[in-house]
Amino acid sequence: LMFHISSGSYRVLDIDYAYQSITLHDPHMSTCETIVLGGKGNGFEAEDWRAPYFNPTSDNVFMLIGCSPKSPIFQGFPEKKLPCHNISGMSCEEYMSCPAWDTVGYRQPSLSSGSGPAMCCAVGFESVKAINLSKLECEGYSSAYNLAPLKLRGPSDWAYGIRVKYELQGSDAFCRACVATSGTCGYESVDSGGLRHVCICDHHNSTTNCDSVDRPTGASSTIP
Repeated sequence: LMFHISSGSYRVLDIDYAYQSITLHDPHMSTCETIVLGGKGNGFEAEDWRAPYFNPTSDNVFMLIGCSPKSPIFQGFPEKKLPCHNISGMSCEEYMSCPAWDTVGYRQPSLSSGSGPAMCCAVGFESVKAINLSKLECEGYSSAYNLAPLKLRGPSDWAYGIRVKYELQGSDAFCRACVATSGTCGYESVDSGGLRHVCICDHHNSTTNCDSVDRPTGASSTIP
């Protein structure tokens, strides 16, 4: 299952209906085993109409790698008060202890590639609103999230991916009616550029429930 937004295409790793979230995989995202540079990563940037109800969760950390001193990330902040910080118990200090950093020539204890800004800057999505490597002038990025109530032992135990929270107004009542008729709650795009609820049934989709003969047409369905 693939998910497509303005910043790129992502493989869906997991759908958590209880917490209304999905986990996405970007093949050009760095992990603890692989560092990907060259600005190849998709990052994460949703369309304006999608952004109000589809954003990375607060426990998701984006670690921006090799950003230019002129990057918007570092503009408007005193040198000792950069926006880089620990997110949900995960930090660049820990991330740069990963063995993959040996392959690119950077290791702890120094996070800086010289006199410029830190080689790695950990930020939450709310502080930047969009992870666009070209606009942020960064060479790469990693994304991880932490669902455990306890602090993980290290970056090798982190869950890598982009965990995104979705929200559709009025979805609870619609989904209950859909599931009660053996359907799967989802949504579909419409010609006007927005979304509407859809009940995904065995042999058809419906805008009400699987007992209805109503079948939406001309749009592609997605399980949230």
